[in-house]
Amino acid sequence: MFLPSDSRDGTAVLDLPEGSTVADVPIRLGIPPDMPRVVLLNGDDAPGERPLAPGDQLALFPPLAGG
Repeated sequence: MFLPSDSRDGTAVLDLPEGSTVADVPIRLGIPPDMPRVVLLNGDDAPGERPLAPGDQLALFPPLAGG
C-alpha cells in the first residue's frame, strides 16, 4: 500500500513542513495524482489547497460504489 512501514492499523503520523496542504499528503505517500480518492480533513470534505494545521486528521479512501 501507500502507508509508511511504521503505520499501524491503517493509520500513520506524518511530520510535514509548515505550509503543507491537503494535496501534499498523497504526493508524500506516493499515491499517483490520477488515482481517484475521497479526502476528508477532520471528518469534512476538503479541497486540495486547504492548509494543514498541527493535529489535523486526514483520511484518504478509494471511491466506493454501491447499489
